[in-house]
Amino acid sequence: MSVFSLIQELGHQQVLFCADEAVKLRSIIAIHDTTLGPALGGVRFWPYASEEEALIDVLRLSRGMTYKAAISGLNLGGGKAVILGDPLQIKSEALLRRFGQFVESLGGRYITAEDMGVSVRDMEYVRMETTYVTGLPEEMGGSGDPSPITAYGVYLGMKAAWKKLTGTDLLKGVKILVQGLGKVGTALVELLRKENALIYATDLSAAQLEYAQATFGVHPVPPDSWYAQPVDILSPCARGGVLNAETIPHMRCAVIAGSANNQLTDEKADSYRLMDRGILYAPDFLINAGGLINVYTELEGYSRKRALARTEYIYEATLKVLSTAEQRGISPHEAAMQLAEERIRSICTLRTRTLQPSLSLSTA
Repeated sequence: MSVFSLIQELGHQQVLFCADEAVKLRSIIAIHDTTLGPALGGVRFWPYASEEEALIDVLRLSRGMTYKAAISGLNLGGGKAVILGDPLQIKSEALLRRFGQFVESLGGRYITAEDMGVSVRDMEYVRMETTYVTGLPEEMGGSGDPSPITAYGVYLGMKAAWKKLTGTDLLKGVKILVQGLGKVGTALVELLRKENALIYATDLSAAQLEYAQATFGVHPVPPDSWYAQPVDILSPCARGGVLNAETIPHMRCAVIAGSANNQLTDEKADSYRLMDRGILYAPDFLINAGGLINVYTELEGYSRKRALARTEYIYEATLKVLSTAEQRGISPHEAAMQLAEERIRSICTLRTRTLQPSLSLSTA
């Protein structure tokens, strides 16, 4: 499929290719939809295998941000950026500031933030060239690391899914496998430990896994067979595409609820494969919205209390999505997409509606 065909199929409004060889910058900024507000989404710094892989990733991620903002009730559109390359090798102040200049050139249609390979500190360099940035350090009036809020949202979505399935949201004694022990995965493990869940975990980093075992008492699982473990809940918290035609037939869980973006390789087919297996799926773009909610709150003048209160809506929204899926006879992923699209359409109609003449009565 050609670049233009792919952009058209996914419904993007604008895609900007950015390059500056002097600072080794190769970046793509994708704006999917701005009906509800400016497109907000982090910048991912990753050594992609090809430019095509980077393009597909940024297009899927930005589209996911549209639905994430819509289903979460935020006045934001969907956008995302990627920087191609190994951040350990080429990341520099000059590169990040040049990226900030490209963000500035969009005039506020896109607001950037941190993502994989980019830190809160890196956002300081981007901020030197543009005001359209969030996720700044706390000492600069920002919200700091969004990982704990993201993990909290995933935790609430997981509890809601478990309640839908069993009638209770208590996770004590429930077997839960967390795949990926980055910042979000580790924060999620900490929350689950407080509820006395039986926690299993896997990670490509042996050191990270050993740390989690020593600190939180997790049961380590080999990274090549995590999806086949007999547990109650699987929680993918690393890269996307892990729920697919190859892995789903081997899964022995009742619920899937994790923080990774784009967990379904084929959104429609894989969501129904999970249904056919009797596995309840909590849509990723819904339950991992805590990070977006956190940086959205920063735009108003950050309050952690307000960010946490907004994130708690994920519990209610997850129950609504799962009930809607059941009522309409569709997958939870499709139900979440439909509810998000319905909100976007309603606001679009509201903004384009012409005011009707009103009748004015007066007396002398």
